[in-house]
Amino acid sequence: MIKINKFEIENVKRVKAVKIEPTANGLTILGGKNNQGKTSILDAIAWGLGGNKHKPSESTREGSVVPPYLNITLSNGLVVERKGKNSDLKVIDPNGEKAGQQLLNSFVEELAIDLPKFMNATGKEKADILLRIIGVGEQLHQLEREEQEFYNQRRTIGQIADQKSKFAKEQPYYPDAPKEPISASDLINEQQAILAKNGENQRKRQQLAGIQSQYAAKGQEIEQLKQRLQQAEAEYAELGNDLEIAQKNTLDLQDESTEELQTNIQQIDEINRKVRANLDKDKAEEDANNYRAQYDKLSGDIEKVRKQKTDLLTNANLPLEGLSIEGGDLIYKGQKWDNMSGSDQLKVSTAIVRKLKPDCGFILLDKLEQMDLESLEEFGKWLEKEGLQAIATRVSTGGECSILIEDGYVAGQEQVQTPQQQASETKTWKAGEF
Repeated sequence: MIKINKFEIENVKRVKAVKIEPTANGLTILGGKNNQGKTSILDAIAWGLGGNKHKPSESTREGSVVPPYLNITLSNGLVVERKGKNSDLKVIDPNGEKAGQQLLNSFVEELAIDLPKFMNATGKEKADILLRIIGVGEQLHQLEREEQEFYNQRRTIGQIADQKSKFAKEQPYYPDAPKEPISASDLINEQQAILAKNGENQRKRQQLAGIQSQYAAKGQEIEQLKQRLQQAEAEYAELGNDLEIAQKNTLDLQDESTEELQTNIQQIDEINRKVRANLDKDKAEEDANNYRAQYDKLSGDIEKVRKQKTDLLTNANLPLEGLSIEGGDLIYKGQKWDNMSGSDQLKVSTAIVRKLKPDCGFILLDKLEQMDLESLEEFGKWLEKEGLQAIATRVSTGGECSILIEDGYVAGQEQVQTPQQQASETKTWKAGEF
């Protein structure tokens, strides 16, 4: 990874003259009071490495007639210089060959010199940057669309199922009612059939009575008319056979009552009302069960998609352990961005910037005064462990500061006027060793 070995800056914004060699691995804090030139140093480095799009609107120090001067030496041997009236860029490689901004752009990550651009981005923008880095953005977005579609369907199905269940519970139920509605014409036809059957039974009974009467008459006739005994006996025998048959036919006859049918005919509207109520209740319960089944299936589909998303991110080459994306938000150690500690926010930002351009081994950080000393120490140790370099500013003069900036100079560096400075009557510091 390429880092900043040293830099010299003169007459840029509030900077008069500084020469600094930042720590190669870890955190270099430029401390000092407000309006001393700390942020101007970072702006100058960003301009030197990032090109004129990072050039401050008022790049020349107020009161100076000497143009800005930048000289940055990188760990790969490149020397980046801006000087002269137009602050022209000159890049010289270790072999003495000249190059330009295109070479710097090949390894200097835009967000490394403008980290607030990432840190102030929305949660979705941060997540999109990470997804672009690990190459699973489109797949994850497709899975999220599928999950949302399943979720919307499930919510609708669940609402319908609840409505059906509520409707079913509100319906009365009559356990004594038949399963299907009854027809008055069917009951009347059934009644008529029974009456016809009963009429046939009555005819057979009358037939029995007639035969019995004839039988008795013939018996008397046999007694009275002995002379006709033979003929009467034959007729008697024949009638005896008929009697036997008639008795057999009527032995198991039993008349059926039409009272219940008559009652049902009279109550048909009430019965059918109960039947329809029961059918409505049964249908509502059946519908509710069907929608519940659909709801459960969609729940399974959602869990399947969520597992695919988890597997996709689990198998992805993420820049930091514990970093993930859930619901379109960047998550680190289970926390969204606004719930992360300042140290964790910097870790996440730095790791993602490094992943964007692995050759870029440094970042610039402005205004770290909001971070407590413990968090600063933790972040510094993490940088050292990862072999990364951070140059940061902090409104402080405490022991946590690596270098103090006072009135555009590095505190403690020897102040010497150069001939050019003397000619311009503009006092500055000679870049001294740090």
